[in-house]
Amino acid sequence: MRPQDETELAAAVAEAAAAGTGLRIRGGGTRSALGYAVEGEVLETGGLSGITLYEPGALTLVAQAGTPMAEIEAALAAEGQQLPFEPMDHRGIFGTTGEPTIGGVVAANVSGPRRIQAGACRDSAIGVRFVDGRGVVLKNGGRVMKNVTGYDLVKLMAGAHGTLGVLSEVSFKVLPMAETTGLVTLKGLTPEAAVGAMSRALGSPFDVSGAAHVPGPGSVTMIRVEGFEGAIRYRSATLRDLLADFGAAEVSLEPAENAAAWRAVRDADAVAGGGGDLWRLSVRPSDAPKVLAALQAEAALLDWGGGLIWARLPEGRDARPALEGVGGHATLVRASDATKARLGVFHPEPAPLARISAGLRAQFDPRGILNPGRMG
Repeated sequence: MRPQDETELAAAVAEAAAAGTGLRIRGGGTRSALGYAVEGEVLETGGLSGITLYEPGALTLVAQAGTPMAEIEAALAAEGQQLPFEPMDHRGIFGTTGEPTIGGVVAANVSGPRRIQAGACRDSAIGVRFVDGRGVVLKNGGRVMKNVTGYDLVKLMAGAHGTLGVLSEVSFKVLPMAETTGLVTLKGLTPEAAVGAMSRALGSPFDVSGAAHVPGPGSVTMIRVEGFEGAIRYRSATLRDLLADFGAAEVSLEPAENAAAWRAVRDADAVAGGGGDLWRLSVRPSDAPKVLAALQAEAALLDWGGGLIWARLPEGRDARPALEGVGGHATLVRASDATKARLGVFHPEPAPLARISAGLRAQFDPRGILNPGRMG
């Protein structure tokens, strides 16, 4: 099924609910490998496409859920603006060839390196329209930054992976693009030293918008600052001096070179290739070196100052024991269906939270037809 508007979408979901037929919600198909294998009829949102409102002066953009990310990014770039949360492109880690859509970004709460400064996708979303599991159209938030009171369904839908409703329209606050980018690079640091350097940079007054580390032989630690050229020259040089006791840092102000380096971080290129399973762990940055040592990963990447760990492990190995005593959560991003079934894709929820999650699903999708089994 490929509805062409919200009315058709609601009718399709209502029909499936009446028949008790499961629906596999699909946007561009770029994240189809995330989660358990979902049984049911495919419901594509690609027919709901197009930017319905864009007011650069008001820093507001509204688009239908099936709108390709390339179209949104091109429209924003033409006005010197961007989505603040820098969503990653999952095609590299999943080996997919689909087209990322804005609805898929919201459904998975996809957020990139700039999250440490600008927040996650859910922090930039200011409104949603969606169809629940009964086929009823619901809306929350608005098309301007001044939001309405009541339950914040915008944040609830961000990260629900299509299990609470099928998005039809999303609204965002956007921000101006930076005039230039400064990249401060340190080489050869251990994970402990790298987290120390990133923490020092993030604790400085220089408004760091990216802090990442690729461990292993030839390790690289990267710090990003963005803004007006004169200020970036000063902030980059001062950060280099601030980090001097971690080694001799290099500074780059080359736009293309820096953009490529942060795209590689954003899309987790360091762990995308090769065999094995791919895990995504969220921890306290100070715990990252200990967790990384316990993982003994074939390849890894630290983002968000060490708060996000991408790790490629041998097939079938469970990453979650590495979190014992430190806390956090681990998602099995890429693995065989057998490994997903054995280990679970998403981190087990504490019993009180699991009851809340089950209650929400029962409220929004009483027949259990939306992406059944996607989140276990």
